[in-house]
Amino acid sequence: MKFMMTWRIHEEHRHDALKGFSQMSAEDDAADYGDKITLIGRWHDIAGFNGVAIFETDDAMALSNWALNWNEILDATVIPVLDDDETRKLGKMRNE
Repeated sequence: MKFMMTWRIHEEHRHDALKGFSQMSAEDDAADYGDKITLIGRWHDIAGFNGVAIFETDDAMALSNWALNWNEILDATVIPVLDDDETRKLGKMRNE
């Protein structure tokens, strides 16, 4: 399943969060997710200190556990999402 995570960094942690994130390598980032979560893409609104990411996993608990790693510095919302093909398939199933 794919999940969309949106976040907003707490105002008092904005610069520390950016500093910490900028020091992480891609390998550090992947290790932080673990082997059950795949990052599809992530986009940052630096001026607003918020962003969005799409993850793929069959383990919602692993994603929730990972999101809690960042809970002290940001508020996050995680919801399941479908891509275009999955949405078309769902629409066809409902119209049969």
